[in-house]
Amino acid sequence: MPELPEVEVVRRGLAEHVVGHTIESVLVKHPRSVRRHELGGDDLAARMTGLRIESACRRGKFLWLTFDDPDAALVVHLGMSGQMLVQPAQAPLEKHAHIVAALDNGTQLRFVDQRTFGGWALNRLITLDGTDVPESVAHIARDPLDPQFDTEAVVARIRGKSSEIKRVLLDQTVVSGIGNIYADEALWRARIHGERSAAALTRPAVRRLLGDVQAVMAEALDAGGTSFDALYVNVNGSSGYFERSLAAYGRADRPCRRCGAPIRREKFMNRSSFSCPRCQPKPRR
Repeated sequence: MPELPEVEVVRRGLAEHVVGHTIESVLVKHPRSVRRHELGGDDLAARMTGLRIESACRRGKFLWLTFDDPDAALVVHLGMSGQMLVQPAQAPLEKHAHIVAALDNGTQLRFVDQRTFGGWALNRLITLDGTDVPESVAHIARDPLDPQFDTEAVVARIRGKSSEIKRVLLDQTVVSGIGNIYADEALWRARIHGERSAAALTRPAVRRLLGDVQAVMAEALDAGGTSFDALYVNVNGSSGYFERSLAAYGRADRPCRRCGAPIRREKFMNRSSFSCPRCQPKPRR
C-alpha cells in the first residue's frame, strides 16, 4: 500500500496537472470504486460535474481534492493498487480504469485500480485545529512532514503506549503516513527492534526515531517513492526509485549495509518485518 512519500508524489502531480481546471464530466465504470460514496456513482458524477478543482491535499496516506464548492472534497483511497493518472483524452483507456473525469483542458483524470480496493468518495469538509479536512479523515493524526507536526506531543503520545514500537508507528491516530516499509527503515536507522515496548523507550530515543522517520521519508520523496511493481506510479505513469536505497525492508538474508550481518525476516501482523540481528537486537522477554 502506498505510504506518505508515494501519496505525496501523487499529490504534487495532481497539484501541477489538474488544479485550476474544471470537471466537464465523470464516468464511473466500476461500482466498487465508488462504494464509499453512500449515494452511488450517479450521484458522485452529477455532483462533481462543473466543479473547479481548487487544491490537492494530503494528510499521512490520505489524499483529497477540494473544489470551488467549499462543502465538498473528493477523498481518494488508493488502496493496494490505485493510480491517479492524467492522460490526453484520446489516449487508449487503461484496462482497469474504473473512473474517468474529463477536464476542460482536453485531459482526463483517470482512477485505475487493478485490485479494486481503492475508490473515490465525496465528503464534507470540517475545520480541525485550524485545518480543513474531510470528515472521514478527521481521526487521522498529523504526519511527520506536516509543518504543524508537534514532535514533543507525539513523543509523549508514543511513550504512553505499552505496545510494540512498530505497532505504534503504524497507528495512524498516533502519527500518520508510516507503513510497513518506512517503519522498518526508520527502526533500522535508529537501531531499535520493532518489538521493543514504546513505553520503555526514552524521550531522546523516540525523538531520534521520529527524526529518522522524517529523514527516510524525505529521501524517499526525493526519489519519487518506492515502487516494487508497476502498481505504484505517479500521475504520468512513472515509478519511484527509493527501492534501491532500502537498508532493511525486503532485504532478507542480504548483508546489513551497516555491519554486514544478514538481514532477518520475521512475521508481524500478517506481514513481515525486516531488521538487522546485530544492530537491532530483540528485547529480552
